[in-house]
Amino acid sequence: MRTKTTMHKIARPLIMAACALACVGAHAAKIDIKSRDPAGKGFNDPTPVAPVGGNPGTTLGEQRWNVYKYVAKVWEDALQSDVTITVSAGWEALTCTSSSAVLGSAGAYNLWHDAPGSQPQTWYPQALANKLAGVNLSEGQPDDGSGYANVDIKTQFNMNLGNPGCLDGSPFYLGLDGNAGTKVNFVETLLHELGHGLGFSVLSVQTSTGFRINAAGNAYVSSGGLPSVWEQFMYDNTAKKTWLNMTSAERKASAINPLQLAWNGPNVVAGATMLSHMPMIKLESPAPGGSRLIDYNASAFGPAINTPSLAGAVAAVATQAGELGNACSPFNAANAAAVAGKVALMSRGGCTFAEKVKNAQNAGAVAAILANNVAGAFVPGGSDPTITIPSGGILQSDGDALKAAITAAVPYGGRGNPGLVIASWSSDPARIAGADSAGRPLLYTPNPLVSGSSVSHWDVTATPNLLMEPNINSDLGIELMPPKDLTLPLLKDIGW
Repeated sequence: MRTKTTMHKIARPLIMAACALACVGAHAAKIDIKSRDPAGKGFNDPTPVAPVGGNPGTTLGEQRWNVYKYVAKVWEDALQSDVTITVSAGWEALTCTSSSAVLGSAGAYNLWHDAPGSQPQTWYPQALANKLAGVNLSEGQPDDGSGYANVDIKTQFNMNLGNPGCLDGSPFYLGLDGNAGTKVNFVETLLHELGHGLGFSVLSVQTSTGFRINAAGNAYVSSGGLPSVWEQFMYDNTAKKTWLNMTSAERKASAINPLQLAWNGPNVVAGATMLSHMPMIKLESPAPGGSRLIDYNASAFGPAINTPSLAGAVAAVATQAGELGNACSPFNAANAAAVAGKVALMSRGGCTFAEKVKNAQNAGAVAAILANNVAGAFVPGGSDPTITIPSGGILQSDGDALKAAITAAVPYGGRGNPGLVIASWSSDPARIAGADSAGRPLLYTPNPLVSGSSVSHWDVTATPNLLMEPNINSDLGIELMPPKDLTLPLLKDIGW
């Protein structure tokens, strides 16, 4: 699982600084990383390691520090500010089991409104508020007992990742070359998390209620709170208005309105031409009304899907007695016979996506389709280099319709053979993957809400994958601008 981003501080006193507006023509940003690790831990871990992937460090702590410096340089080159951006960084023992783990998190530690250079009555993350004001707004602020009350961004990552009992065998990859394999790419993870701390987050809105933080900065309130700088750019295609003009109840509903909340900022919309046409599965059935087109998202593992290309006849996998979830156990004789030489249709839940697809592959399937078990789109994540068949994820509603189409096609066969639904990998030239009909990129709004991830990420339907999706995908790089990514255009829309 990938890391979740959370806001760490809302109850910050409002401090109004009497200072000049930001200077015209700011210089390249400077990021100051402050370690809070004790001796022998985190950045100070003396465990010997071999240099890896361009990282010359010879201890675990040194390699971790080198990645921080490398990622900080990427952000320094991308941003402009006359005020140093400060990051409090630490490695801690976070929640984990042998099969899952909290990788870490990051967020703006201080929020500001009505600072010089910013929009009035609007919350900003401190790094951006400082840039606009031209001064460090928290300089001299009394410590709150944490030891880092004046920093812009706080980060923490799991120092036990990959050890027994903590996502066993899947540590952070500390190389700088992107060749993470089955490990968790720390460069991409940290680049993503610092993006949140710099302002890639709805910040001051509680997505589960739609409440905003009040002007005093000490509570979420149902009405009268101040908006985030994000809200003017968040357009709901169902409500036909932005979050800036919504009630708390409307914002709550919008946060779980799948594939309907778009970003309308001019820099992002201009850069959205980098997105590809919507991937689709073309279904052909002999039964009346059975043929259709459905959207899909390619899995993070397995071979690339060639478009257009024939996938094959589709067969639904039956849930077997005693298994954790559909297709979570090696297929019995009936399921193996059903999917041999065909596309296996399976439901999400119970085990990893890769386990399901590997079971289908072992039973002779030539491809796999994974249907969601809740509303909203998803990308089947994970890693298994032994998977050789293509696969992708579809909506729950489309999965239900496909199962019905398979059943309806049976009587339309010939010469004793049941009728079949044939699937082909395709794309829709009239639609953009990860954008609405107006070409505005979509924000991540699954139903039910995913606390800490919903709204403050790009939707998983974006193709190619974007850095600020809720998953760290294997095809990411360190470029933050089109034609590779849309992170920097969004930050520019909010004032960077």
